[in-house]
Amino acid sequence: MALRHIVLFGLCAMVPAWAEDTSDQQSRDLFLGEAFYYAQQGLYFDAISRLDSELEQYYRVDEQALDPLHLHAGHAEFSVGDFELSYRMHRKAGRAIKAVLEGDVDQQIKNEAAYRLARIFYEKGEKLNAVHTIDRIEGTVPESVRDDERLLRAQIYTVNGRFSEAIDILEKLEKVPGYEGFAGYNLGIALILSGEEKKGLNQLDKTGQIQVSKKDEPSLGIRDKANLVLGYRLLEAQQPEDAKQYLDRVRLEGPFSNKALLGSGWSDVAAQRFDRALVPWTILFKRNPTNKAVQESLLGVPYSYANLEMHGRAAVLYGSALDAFKVEKTRLNDSIESIRNGSFFKAMVREEIKLDSNWLIRLRELPETPETYYLMDLMASNDFQVLLKNYLDLEDMRRRMITWQGNLSAYEDLIEMRRRYYEPLLPGIDARFRELDSRILLRMEQRDSIKSRLERLLVAPQPEMLITADERIVSMQLDRLEAQYQNDESPSGAEARRRIKRLRGVLSWDVNLDYQDRMTEAFEHLQELEVDVKRMEGIYASYVRTRQAATQSYEGYNEQIVRARARIDRASKTVAHLMNGVGHMLEKMAIAELKQRRDRIDQYQIQARFAMAESYDRAVKAQQEAAQQKMMQAREAANDDAAVEMNDADQAAESEADEENAADSDQNVEGDTQ
Repeated sequence: MALRHIVLFGLCAMVPAWAEDTSDQQSRDLFLGEAFYYAQQGLYFDAISRLDSELEQYYRVDEQALDPLHLHAGHAEFSVGDFELSYRMHRKAGRAIKAVLEGDVDQQIKNEAAYRLARIFYEKGEKLNAVHTIDRIEGTVPESVRDDERLLRAQIYTVNGRFSEAIDILEKLEKVPGYEGFAGYNLGIALILSGEEKKGLNQLDKTGQIQVSKKDEPSLGIRDKANLVLGYRLLEAQQPEDAKQYLDRVRLEGPFSNKALLGSGWSDVAAQRFDRALVPWTILFKRNPTNKAVQESLLGVPYSYANLEMHGRAAVLYGSALDAFKVEKTRLNDSIESIRNGSFFKAMVREEIKLDSNWLIRLRELPETPETYYLMDLMASNDFQVLLKNYLDLEDMRRRMITWQGNLSAYEDLIEMRRRYYEPLLPGIDARFRELDSRILLRMEQRDSIKSRLERLLVAPQPEMLITADERIVSMQLDRLEAQYQNDESPSGAEARRRIKRLRGVLSWDVNLDYQDRMTEAFEHLQELEVDVKRMEGIYASYVRTRQAATQSYEGYNEQIVRARARIDRASKTVAHLMNGVGHMLEKMAIAELKQRRDRIDQYQIQARFAMAESYDRAVKAQQEAAQQKMMQAREAANDDAAVEMNDADQAAESEADEENAADSDQNVEGDTQ
């Protein structure tokens, strides 16, 4: 029994690393931040799906260094495993964490991965794999999981029989604020298992008296658990006086109050204090009759009255217990039938349950129906709880896939609407694009031509290449005049040729003198042309993107949608198959538990009937004995009265005889005188 108590509250103190990591780097990648946003709300499926998609796109990018995720890729891979672990995908999470352990990453990350993997093995009950994994941790452990790793290591060592190592770790961890209760409780269990019974009980006693805040429910729970375990341990060791003081420490409204009240009553019974046993049992007697401890108290209270010689009261209470057991048995039969009819799962998949992040709280608010009478009692089993979580997650997936199927149909309608809108517009847009494309090509050819010429002028200057339009016109006019006066031998012709030559000299002088300025101006105009060309290239690129976006908004999706629909169909069949399997297991577990309860109720009924009959017999016998005693007393009183009357009669007779004798004597005296 003690082994089951080791881990009941130990893992409550463990907090996932991603929940504490609030560094600035985490917010730099929006998609990674979105995944953490969903994870911190407990929506692990959404977190995993988004982070998986982000990582898949990241690994398909050609230049990963340009993606903001490249700074956090390792952390993202690790977080996927962490989310999968929180979503109870232990097998997949284990593979992801193993990849981190075997990869070329920082030792601290490896240590945290080893801690996560060891926790997976520990929760699955693979204690050898857990100890081998936890021993792989070397060097510094990240501060976010340092104390959790020490607690987990101690628990793993305990279940593997390495008690001395576990005790050393827990003795140090007990001094860490926030871990006093968890470490102290596990330390007490480890000491008991190692054979140091007295030290272990003293440690549990110490843990049962720790001072914690009233709002610290986990620590209050571990304190109650320590007192409960210690009390029952002493009760089994035939030490009821010592056991009672620890059982009375347990809170009356805590999760262990029912069992503590029951044990407190039995400790008084063991000490033959039946009147004091009625105090805790009377409190327990009035609680929910579906609880096992309450059902046992229904027999305990009349048992105490019977031992106090109050057989009539005991018989009445045994009758009340039989009535309660009858109602309880009817409920059990109704619950079993309701579960077999499938009503149990209909109640479980109510939409309002998902409105609370802690769905266990919502389960308490379900209407009281046959399928929910014993739900909270069934949830006490860890296996049942895990299976029910899996069933609810599968139901969530089933609903998601129905939604996805509808979304695919909506996408097809949207794509068809886009096709009908864009296809009539594209021919006119393409015509305008071809016109623009020809203009762009012309300008680009002009730019390239001018650029090449200017580059040649830098190497081999040619001033005449930079003359202005006016200068070119003047040069052409001079060419015509020169041809006109070329053969004129008259004085006026010679004068004209001289003046033409002088004008050419002036023109050449201006061109050569301003050559550098003209080169600078030409390059400036070339830069302006570059700007225009780039603007047209931007227009061209924008058109191409728009054209591609328009066509890609409705082309190439059919095949993807068909594949997606096929994958969703296959996944839906898999989910349906798994839901049937998990549902069948849940039904079997629930029905087996309820049948076991029904068998126990049958035993209680038999005991109550015999005890009630015995109490009635004793009550009747007591009444008869009282009546007989009363009759005897009456007879004795009557006999006493008769004896008194006889004595009085005898005395009267004697008096009369004396009187007669006296009279006779007087007569004799008178006769003698005469």
